[in-house]
Amino acid sequence: MRSPRTWERLAATPAAELRRLQDATLARYVREELYPFSARYRRVFDAAGVEPRQVRSVDDLRRLPFTTKQDLLEAQANPETKRDFVLVPTPGAIRSHWPFLRKLALVVGGTRSREALRFAYTPNFLTFTTGRSSEPVAFAYTPHDLDVLGEGTARILDIAGSAPDERILNMMPFAPHLAFWAVTLGGFTTGRLVLPSGGGKVLGTHGNLRMIERMKVAWIVGTPGYVYHVLREARKEGTDLSSVVRVTLGAEKVPPGLKAKMIEHLQAGGAGQVTVSGTYGFTEARMAFGECPSSPDESPGYHVYPDLGIFEVIDPETGDPVGEGEDGELVYTGISGHGSVVCRYRTGDLAVGGVTWEPCPWCGRTTPRVSSELRRVSDRHALSLTKIKGTLVDLSHIGTVLSELAGVDEWQVVLRKEDDDPLGLDRLEVRFAARQGVEPASLIDTIKREILEATEVAPNEITPCSLEDLLKFLGMETEMKEKRFLDLRPQ
Repeated sequence: MRSPRTWERLAATPAAELRRLQDATLARYVREELYPFSARYRRVFDAAGVEPRQVRSVDDLRRLPFTTKQDLLEAQANPETKRDFVLVPTPGAIRSHWPFLRKLALVVGGTRSREALRFAYTPNFLTFTTGRSSEPVAFAYTPHDLDVLGEGTARILDIAGSAPDERILNMMPFAPHLAFWAVTLGGFTTGRLVLPSGGGKVLGTHGNLRMIERMKVAWIVGTPGYVYHVLREARKEGTDLSSVVRVTLGAEKVPPGLKAKMIEHLQAGGAGQVTVSGTYGFTEARMAFGECPSSPDESPGYHVYPDLGIFEVIDPETGDPVGEGEDGELVYTGISGHGSVVCRYRTGDLAVGGVTWEPCPWCGRTTPRVSSELRRVSDRHALSLTKIKGTLVDLSHIGTVLSELAGVDEWQVVLRKEDDDPLGLDRLEVRFAARQGVEPASLIDTIKREILEATEVAPNEITPCSLEDLLKFLGMETEMKEKRFLDLRPQ
């Protein structure tokens, strides 16, 4: 599938033409792939009274209901519906829905064409969703989908300005999750050397540091918390980081202050002009999207691929579409996949600034961009605190505040019930380790004030910890992903 010129052409195509391309791709995909081969979406279309040929543009999708995480969970739990989101071509569906020339090519090609069809639609790989609130959901990939995933990551490499000879250290955890495999397949697709370390749980921090030095790693990829930990340890040990020119982070939000702290540690280790950028990806899309290099305190947003998928932005309360550049929940429809596919999937991600089709001010690419300020719609917990009973708290705001504070090196937020009474008041504890040379006591009032201003909730307890103890609380070297928010309240 890989065609670098396709991406180069798309990235320079005017927005109006990209919209027409997206509409045409959607219409063909619905007619020839989604409706005929997906048991789930045949029922959805039929129940909504929508004929597949009536979907001619992105606006026509509004006639269909949303797909939710609950829909995926319910389908997976029932043996009779667990493959409902997987495209399954049948001879009858092909005869009824494919255009004449496509059917003719299948007939003329004989056994070879039929085997190619089987190969392109047969699942051969799985990843799983993650999350604190529900069971993981399996997503099936076919060889076609793995090509698409590799192409998506190749585009991230291009957006970042990566040179073909750069060595990439993949510190994403070894797991059946999107992030690790996206980086790995990006290396396969583009011919770059990708060094998989598995993060802290496999090689450990010192193993990662040795690899950076010995292999002259140019690009580090990982989760924000763990990469920051590695760079801090590198500075402490005097590791040579002069080969590193870029860091790309995934799986979590990356506040500007955290980017700045990483750059400080990198340059202390000998790095020159280095960029730190974020990515946005989720299992249901089966790909990720990247920022182009920019200053730590500015982000042009995540470049997305209008030929592979569609982002709508809706009011999370009403489900109505919002205008370009307005805040709203992201809704995703894939228009390129086989295996497990979703249409109008509510991501639960609230984009502050929505989606824009204006050319990127940093790189000039014309492809649409999702705002990099993302929040989880579900990350709002009602805390029954005495003074502000019923206040809604967005946990990501607390994380941003703590990551931005220059004197804070590591942190953890703990939620528990007073006296462990299920009916008691909620208690919010912040644990933190101060940076070297900073007096921990001097930070307590600042942390309390900043969190109160950001969330209207004051922590009940702010606990200074040694860095060593806090790293153990986080499980930095033992967990697949550090335990940044620890909810100990009875469920």
